[in-house]
Amino acid sequence: MSYQKRTALALASGLAGAAVLMAAPVAHATVVDVNYKCKTPIGDKAAVSPIDIKSVRSGSGYKLTMSFQKGVSSSPVELGKGAMNPSAVIKVGGADPGQVAVSGPANPAAIPANSPIKISDLSGTYTPKKSGKVDFTAGVLTIKALGTTTTCTPSNNPGPSLTLDVKAGGGGAQSAPDTGGSLPKTGPLDSAVALGTLGGTVLLAGAAGVLWLTRRGQRAAG
Repeated sequence: MSYQKRTALALASGLAGAAVLMAAPVAHATVVDVNYKCKTPIGDKAAVSPIDIKSVRSGSGYKLTMSFQKGVSSSPVELGKGAMNPSAVIKVGGADPGQVAVSGPANPAAIPANSPIKISDLSGTYTPKKSGKVDFTAGVLTIKALGTTTTCTPSNNPGPSLTLDVKAGGGGAQSAPDTGGSLPKTGPLDSAVALGTLGGTVLLAGAAGVLWLTRRGQRAAG
């Protein structure tokens, strides 16, 4: 094969790789207000908290992290450090319906009486059984404290906080890459920038191959 043909092949490969990356579907995340109706030992309570759900690849599945931006429910007495343990369910819809159990650490500091209970980030692992587009929506929140259980159920039919294209068998979701220990939002803009960067890397690699092959061909011709 002449060096001209090898040059053309290397350039075409770089462009094709960039096109595939830019055409890949991306994840979509949004913060959703969830109106919780809570059944507590001392009666019914209600609170609205914006909920954010993020995803990070974890082996053949995805680590989901559910964040509460406002406190929910309250206690008539102070809850000492470590007295409150939260857990929740994330509902999975779309191509692979089901649910994911998430949990988090106990309260790191005392919670004063009659003040909103700040829920720590809750996390769990989702492993897809079917390929396709799936969405994740906040489900029932459970708070256990001082031997009692409070159950908070979304009453406003909230929409999904996260949508992913997944592939069963560890194929991966098209979400923004993990950046160290952080859990970045996988919004459309962030993902597009990340994919554009990757596409540029492929193009640069293709250009480098073209330059190397051209120089090699010139040396051979000389």
